[in-house]
Amino acid sequence: MSDGLGGCCCCYCIRQTEIGIVEQFGQFKDLKPAGLACVLWPIQDVKARLSLRTQQLDVNCETKTRDNVFVNVVISVQFAIIAAEAFNAHYKLTDPYSQITSYVYDVIRSTIPKLTLDETFAAKEEITHKVVESLQTTMNDYGYSISKALVTDLSPDHKVKTAMNEINAQKRLRAAANEKAEAEKIIHVKAAEADAESKYLSGVGVARQRQAIVNGLRDSIIDFSDGVEGTRPKDVMDLLLLTQYFDMIKEVGSNGAQKTLFLPHGPGSVTDLQANLRSGLMNNLDKPLKIER
Repeated sequence: MSDGLGGCCCCYCIRQTEIGIVEQFGQFKDLKPAGLACVLWPIQDVKARLSLRTQQLDVNCETKTRDNVFVNVVISVQFAIIAAEAFNAHYKLTDPYSQITSYVYDVIRSTIPKLTLDETFAAKEEITHKVVESLQTTMNDYGYSISKALVTDLSPDHKVKTAMNEINAQKRLRAAANEKAEAEKIIHVKAAEADAESKYLSGVGVARQRQAIVNGLRDSIIDFSDGVEGTRPKDVMDLLLLTQYFDMIKEVGSNGAQKTLFLPHGPGSVTDLQANLRSGLMNNLDKPLKIER
C-alpha cells in the first residue's frame, strides 16, 4: 500500500511490555504501544523497541572501610523505563548501565569509608537507601525509575574472614570454658558441703558413742564399788580396761576378715612383756588366797 509521497505502508508488531520509537527522516515522530504499528516506509521507521520490564544490574565495587579493611560489595539495582518518558530514555542517555554503575560507585565509596567493618555489615539498609535515593534523583530525568537496590554480597578479604571467624570461635570457647568452670565449681562446693555435713554427723555419732561409754563405765564403777567392799575406783577401771582389751583380742581372733594385727615390735618388747608378767605373778603371790565357803 503506497501514498502520494512515494512510500508504502509497512506494519510492525510491537510486543507486549515494549514500546516502539518511530522516526521520520531521522527525527522523532511518535511512540507506538504494544500491538500493530503502521508506518510509511522509507519515510518513517521504527528505530527502536524499548523494554518496559524491570531489569537488574549487578554492580561490583571494591572499597575500604574506616578501619582499613578492603571489602568487595555487590549492589543489585532493579530499574525500568517509564513508558511516558521513553523519549528521554532513548535519546538522552547513551548507556544507562554505565550511568547507574557510576552513581552506585559514588554512593558506595562515599558511605562505607565512614563505617567500620562491623558497622558496614549492620548498615546494609542504610547503604541501599542512599543508593536508591541518589539514583532516583538522577535517573528519573532520563526516563528510568529505580525500584530497589539490594546489597547481595559483602565480603572482606579471605584472611580477614578467617581472623573474624577465629575471634568468634575463641569467644565461644572462652564462654564454654567459663561455663564448665562454673559447673565444676558447683560440683566441688556441693561435694565439700556434703563432706562437711558427713563429718559433722560422724562427729556427733562418735561423741554420743563416747558419752555412752563414759556413762556405762561410770555406772559399772559405781555398781562394782558398792557391791565389793575394799575396792577402789582405780582397781575397777583397770579391771574394765583389761576386760575390754581381752574382748578386743577375742574379736580380732574370731573375725576372719581381719588381715592385719598391730603388735609391739621394738627390741625391748620382749623384756617389757617378761617384766609385766613377772610383776603380775609376784603381786598375785604376795596376796593371800581367800576361799569363802
